[in-house]
Amino acid sequence: MAKYSTGGVGGDSGGSCELCGAEGGNLRTATVAGARLEVCAECARHAEDAEPSRTRDEESGDETDRKRRAARNAARLDDARKGDPKHWEEEGTDYDDDPLPYLVRGYGERLADARQEAGLQADELAAEMGVDEADVLAVEQGRANRAGIGGSLITALEERLNVELSEEA
Repeated sequence: MAKYSTGGVGGDSGGSCELCGAEGGNLRTATVAGARLEVCAECARHAEDAEPSRTRDEESGDETDRKRRAARNAARLDDARKGDPKHWEEEGTDYDDDPLPYLVRGYGERLADARQEAGLQADELAAEMGVDEADVLAVEQGRANRAGIGGSLITALEERLNVELSEEA
């Protein structure tokens, strides 16, 4: 259990770290969470003026931690690329070409139920309609807007399965 500094009250720390209590070793004065303490080298990494140090996972080469850091870095790169508006100016948008209609509440579940009632698997329906299975699944999972699904697919699904997915304007 870590012991806490009394700010010098009660005398000398007795050669032990004021943060973790480790005895012996070379102690140094460091500011930790606003308090000036005599700490060991291990605890000195928590000092406000300490240089960033590697975590134990990084030092041991922990594969999970390495993958987590790599994913975070990839996300940062992806965010940076998306943050550049030039691709919108150069490529434009296709919102007007095939706008997504207002969808009814629970449209994904409605589609999944209608597909199953028709005796079709998602991949069979997609093949029949000439679209990617991922698009059919996106609608079934309620992700039509995020997946960039167009209104023409919604209309085609409604007609093929005789189900209402969109609100009439």
